[in-house]
Amino acid sequence: MHTFASPLLAALDLAPQKTAVIDSDTAFTFSELHDRCSRLAGALHAIGVSKGDRVAILAGNCHEYVEVYVGVPAAGFVVVPLNTRHAEPELLYALEDSGAKVLITDRDPGALADVVALVVDIGDDYETRLAAAQPRELGEHVTEQDLAGLFYTGGTTGKSKGVMLSHRNLISNTFNYVMAVPQYADDVMLVMAPMFHAAGSNCILANIWMTATQVTLHTFDPAAALDLIEKHRVTESLGVPTMLAALAEEQHARPRDTASLRMLAHGGSPIATELLRRTHAALPSATLNEIYGATELSPLSTFLAGEEKLLDSDLARSCGRPVIGNAVHILNVDGDPVEPGEVGEVVVTGNNVMQGYWNKPEQTEAVLVNGSYWTGDLGYMKDGYLYLVDRSKDMIVSGGENVYSTEVEEVLYQHPAVLEAAAFGVPDEKWGEAVWAVVVPREEHANIAAEEIIQFCRGRIAGYKVPKGIDIQLDPLPKSGPGKVLKRQLRAPYWEGVDRAVH
Repeated sequence: MHTFASPLLAALDLAPQKTAVIDSDTAFTFSELHDRCSRLAGALHAIGVSKGDRVAILAGNCHEYVEVYVGVPAAGFVVVPLNTRHAEPELLYALEDSGAKVLITDRDPGALADVVALVVDIGDDYETRLAAAQPRELGEHVTEQDLAGLFYTGGTTGKSKGVMLSHRNLISNTFNYVMAVPQYADDVMLVMAPMFHAAGSNCILANIWMTATQVTLHTFDPAAALDLIEKHRVTESLGVPTMLAALAEEQHARPRDTASLRMLAHGGSPIATELLRRTHAALPSATLNEIYGATELSPLSTFLAGEEKLLDSDLARSCGRPVIGNAVHILNVDGDPVEPGEVGEVVVTGNNVMQGYWNKPEQTEAVLVNGSYWTGDLGYMKDGYLYLVDRSKDMIVSGGENVYSTEVEEVLYQHPAVLEAAAFGVPDEKWGEAVWAVVVPREEHANIAAEEIIQFCRGRIAGYKVPKGIDIQLDPLPKSGPGKVLKRQLRAPYWEGVDRAVH
């Protein structure tokens, strides 16, 4: 049986004096990391946090984030990473829905302080509590079936859903990842994707288990990332496609010595082949690998290695093959397998499949069938490789962030001038997809400007969810017989002549 305590204890035994985490000018060995996680557990226990209680964190990447992400579940508590890009109402919802008892943060909590029992400020407050705490044994009375974290992701009802991931789920993902991407003790991992995101936290446990060093980048900046790669001789990193694009642009403009970089993985959204070409030209020593998955899958499901060798092949459009420990099936609406090459819904089975959505049994039942997760993505299999063609739930993936159209529409409909609204994704060279909307105004507001509605959305939802543009039309939105809005008709003009599979 393995839990979050397992990698910490393994590293403590194998390489106690090896550097575990580098955060700006601060560095900790694996012995120190274990001690700090133990003290964090003791500090939380001293203020009344018990097994199964939720502890939220709202912060940029830092060594404290590593300690909270690993130490909280290792102590039997439940970590709740909060998206730093979310607006205050979204954060309040996640805190209230999860019932978090403690919020650990590096910023002014504002109204968030009113819905938790205690706020711990990262800095002197955090350090004082750790110094005064009695270390608590990690892994004691914790099982692999216990809930390790609640990871809030977009919901089709307009409200986020807390994805319940157990120790077994996340440890299984760790094994799957190490099997796909061999890790070594002399590796140095640059954690540049935000740790609240599946791309940012995906490798944390693997690197600790293999006694590799992790370098944290507080907020992504391509120049800072390249400086860290050069300074610490970074060997691997993982980000979303927009990060790769920014790295390539900066490296082409102001080259650094990046010869140490052997692996650069990306996930979170589809990637254009031309972006892969430019990234490979800028960082030629790195093997480019694509990962596909979802938060509900802890998050890894398929893996495609060596994309730089496949740029002129049809495989460049693929998401790769299922990782060991996963089974990927393409099923029709009746749950039956389709023929190879035929499009259906992507369904995943494995120990990494989530337990369900927190306090949302109906939404859980809709996507979990006999232990398999129905992703909502449409695709097909060819020669064992997965190819995505569309997203059946109208999800928009912008810069690696998932945006559900109904989240945007819920806010649009709050504007008194809006009679009808539909949100969808359009191609965007920088972000892969951008949020766009069509609005039918009420008769008395026929002359309303799109910019007024866009401004209305700001502050009510995260910036990346705010429509980049809105088309105002006076005719009703196109609908099917049962009355469902035909979004495919609305977005078709934007995607004409564009291969959506690579956006």
